[in-house]
Parts: sequence; C-alpha cells; structure tokens
Amino acid sequence: MLRIAGLAGNRGRNLMHIADRAPGGAEVAVVCTDDESAPVLSSAADRGIPTEVVARGDDESKADHESRLLDRLDDYEFDLVCMDGYMRVLSGDLLDALPTTLNVHPSLLPAFRGDDAHEQALEAGVRTTGCTVHVATEDLDAGPIVTQEAVPVHEGDDVATLKRRVLHEAEFKAYPRAVTWFAEDRVTVDDDGVTVEGDQAGQFPARRVVSDDRSRTLRYGENPHQDAALYADAASDEASVVHADQLNEGAKALSYNNYNDADAALDLIREFEEPAAAVIKHTNPAGCATADTLSQAYDDALATDAMSAFGGIVALNRPCDAATADAIVESFKEVVVAPGYTDGALDVLAKKEDLRVLDVGPLGDREATLAEKPLTGGRLVQERDDWAPTREDLEIVTERDPTDEELETMLFAWRTLKHVKSNAILLASGTETVGIGMGQVSRVDAVRLAAMKADEHAEGKSAEGAVMASDAFFPFPDGVEEAAEAGVEAVIQPGGSVNDEDVVAAADEHDMAMAFTGKRCFRHD
Repeated sequence: MLRIAGLAGNRGRNLMHIADRAPGGAEVAVVCTDDESAPVLSSAADRGIPTEVVARGDDESKADHESRLLDRLDDYEFDLVCMDGYMRVLSGDLLDALPTTLNVHPSLLPAFRGDDAHEQALEAGVRTTGCTVHVATEDLDAGPIVTQEAVPVHEGDDVATLKRRVLHEAEFKAYPRAVTWFAEDRVTVDDDGVTVEGDQAGQFPARRVVSDDRSRTLRYGENPHQDAALYADAASDEASVVHADQLNEGAKALSYNNYNDADAALDLIREFEEPAAAVIKHTNPAGCATADTLSQAYDDALATDAMSAFGGIVALNRPCDAATADAIVESFKEVVVAPGYTDGALDVLAKKEDLRVLDVGPLGDREATLAEKPLTGGRLVQERDDWAPTREDLEIVTERDPTDEELETMLFAWRTLKHVKSNAILLASGTETVGIGMGQVSRVDAVRLAAMKADEHAEGKSAEGAVMASDAFFPFPDGVEEAAEAGVEAVIQPGGSVNDEDVVAAADEHDMAMAFTGKRCFRHD
C-alpha cells in the first residue's frame, strides 16, 4: 500500500479528496501544515488522519524549520509526499531527504507560474487552462510534469468561478491519477524527467481528453422538464445528424429525441449497399427493407408496422426521390434523413410543415470506430459492432439446409437485428422485416411479440414462412417451439447455449433450418 505524507497550507481539499478516494489503494498517513489555524487539520482529524503543525518561528531559518519538519515526519512511514497549498518552496536538501514529492499547480505549466495563476489566465484571455501535477523542485512550478488536465475558460469567468472549475474538474482528476500511477509502481523519475509505464495512446488510450463545442441549446431533453443541449465534434467529417443541414426553412428545430432517433436510423441504413429504408421509433426499428428502388424499400419497411411508425423517423441510404417523398408524406413522420434530395422530393417534403428534412451528405465509409455510453462518474467505451456474417461464416446445424433465399434473408435479418434493443427477435422475409420483438426481458416473450407484430400489425405480411433472427442464443427450446407455431421456417442465432443440442433438436422436429453465427449482437441502449 502506498502511504502519503501531505503538506498543506489551508483547506487541503486535494489531500482530503485523495484520502476519500484512496486512488490505487493509497492511504494518507499524515498531514503536516505550518499554520495552526489551517482548516485541513479538522478535516484530517474527522477522517482519522494524524496531523502535525510545524510553524516557522519569526526568527527561524528555513534550514532549521525544514529540519524540524523532517523530525516530525520521521515518526511516520510514507512513500510519497503530496503538497497541497503549502506555500513554501522546499530546499534541495529537504527534497533529497524526502521520497518523491508532488505538487499540483492550477495552470497548464509552463504557462502561468506563481500564486496568481487564475488571474494570469484571465488577463491573458486564454480559452483553456487547467492544472499540472509535477515533481517538486527548488525552482518554483518548474519540476518534471507527471500529468495535466485541461478545462475551458468561459466568457464571464472570474477568479472564483475559474478556481472552482479547475479544482473540481481538473485537480480532482489529475492528482488522484498521479497517485494511482505511483501506487501501481508505474512512474520513473530520473534526470530525463518522468515516464509512466502503460501511458500509451491507441484505440483505448490510458487517458482521454474530449472537447466538444455546444452546437445548440435544445427545447428540452427526453421530457419537457429536462434541459438539454447538443454538442458537436468539429473534427468529425463523417455523415451525421449532428452536422446535417436542415433543408426545410421555417420548420422547428430538432428535439433531443429527434436527434437520438435520427442517429439510430442513420446507423441502421448504413448497413446496406442496396437501396434501403428504415423507420425508427424510440431508437428501435419499426421496419427496415432493401429493394430495387428506394420507394419500394420504404413501402416494405413501413408495412412492417405502420401503426408504430406514426411520428417516427425515416432514414434512406440513397438521395430521396419524388416517388419516395410522396410515400413518406402519406403519413405523419417527424424527420427524414438522407444523403441528399432531388428537387422534386424537396418540393413534396416542404409541403409538410412539421416534417424536418436532414441532408447528411454522402455516407462514405465509417470513421468512428468507438461507441460510448455515459455513466454516473464515468463512461463506457467500446468498439462499434460493425461485424455482420457472410454465408461462409454461418454454421448450419440442422438436418435441413436453408435455401438460398433463406440464407439471403438471414444475412439481411442479422444486419437489421443489430439495431434492435435486446432481448431482440426479428422476423424477415426476403429483404424486409415482417415483425420485430424488442426490449423484452424474456427471449421467448420477444418471439411472441415479433410473431404478434407480424400477424396483427404488418400489412400484407405474416410470420408464416419467415426467417427468425435472435441476438443471443436460445437458452431453451421454447423460443424455437413458439416460432414454429407461428410458422417460422428458418432461424439464425449465435449458438453457444448449454442446451444447443435440445434447441437444434426442436428445430429438426419442425423441419426448420438453423444457422449459428458464433457471435451475438446485443444492443442494450
């Protein structure tokens, strides 16, 4: 366990934050101050941390004071010294007698050295400042840098607001990070400076600095009582709803939910090379299809569940033509997303006052390879699920082989299924959806929902003869039994259940073809 001796001069908020966080399992062994009235003394006592006061006498030399400080610290075991508002420059002799000593300075050194860093930053008019954790030396704010953290300087900031932001958004991140590295024995301090083992870049770098600009303030968030804003990554050139042009002048701006749904819709139709259309509701596909023409793909997608598609988002992977636009405006939609529009299509769409028309530009190749989800206190980052099986990837596990048409439908169904919330079941025929069961906590219930949607909500479609796709394995044969009763004739699923043998036997009993992908496609948000 790394043990820390803290040198504080006032509140010691960084030291107390480290004590509370125990980064890397580190423990504050003692807090020492030269001011008997420093608030850090009571804060440390409340946490059971021993304290020492070594005030410098009026006539006491620096060397004598530091000697007494060393004597007091000699009663404690510690591996690292962390300074926090200790307003004295330590001598070389003292630093040599102590283990590595760190200090945190409220600027991005070498900019704005000294005890008025915030004033200097504001006077200089910089738009970014932050903090620096560095090794303490005899030279003020000049030691080798261990880590830094940036924060923005906003219009209207004063010393108090900037100080608060730097403390909470920079120092409270950077100092514990540095302590963690020392606790994990990853830091080397030598004449060449500081090196940190494992502090690499790459797809999942050891540290991330994310800077997005507020693009617009939204009317509200998911619900009217929630405030919301849209932030944009100015460096991204990828087709996106964030940077899309809204072509119909005078239409209301997109809402939080519109952006969320439109992004999901765009993500889905980018799966396909053929003309494709999708209708999204609450980030789930209400229907998706590919066809020889864009208008036919839209008709097939809408027919999956026209009732649920009411007020939904339409996404197209080709420039929208007049025929497709005519079909879209026959029922109420919130947003259309496409990589361009013909003049005829715009004439049609512009007649719908409340329909937002987004031009995302050429779809091109994907640039973003990572997907993120914010959590309280952090965020999850993962590779985007860009995998989809080919025919060669499929393992046929039943007595009956799927037909060529069933194989084509399996591949289409999997690409669409990836965008359905888990537990997810999708029924398809040809290259169009016929029923979708999403967001269920029971896989067999998802099968029942997909079959019900196909038989009761789809127009001119049914589960009879359909292919079923499942985003994860069937833990029991009941899901396959339910599908067979609905008329499903082929199944694509990951496989991998301890009951695979029983599941395959159920498929064989109903003369169903089944293929394993070997990979699942959960989508939980």
